[in-house]
Amino acid sequence: MTRRVLLGTYALSAGYYDAFYGQAQRVRTLVIRDFAEAYDHVDVLVSPTSPTTAFALGARTQDPLSMYMSDVCTIPSNLAGDPSISVPVGVDTEGLPIGFQVMAPALGERLLFRVAAEVERLAEFQPLPSRKVAP
Repeated sequence: MTRRVLLGTYALSAGYYDAFYGQAQRVRTLVIRDFAEAYDHVDVLVSPTSPTTAFALGARTQDPLSMYMSDVCTIPSNLAGDPSISVPVGVDTEGLPIGFQVMAPALGERLLFRVAAEVERLAEFQPLPSRKVAP
């Protein structure tokens, strides 16, 4: 978390504002437009929550880039400002949860929760007892 705050502060510092923040705002506008166009054709969007299954708590603290990349599937809905939810749908071979993400248009939380509840019901996910934290 501290790294993200420091990087954000650096990107907004004098001389870097236009290079980073201005470009990020333009990209965000494009993402918002793409999501709005997609929601003209479908009620919700779905995707994996992460490109990999979950990892043990503390397992990737030595590799911050690997941790940041775990969030890559959740970034677009955050950029668009649209609601999304991650629903556990199963476990991998190590017993760690697999996430399924449901995204809805702005103010679509009611539909989002209904779809997520149905996904959870269909998956019949049963969490395993908690595991030890990685050293």
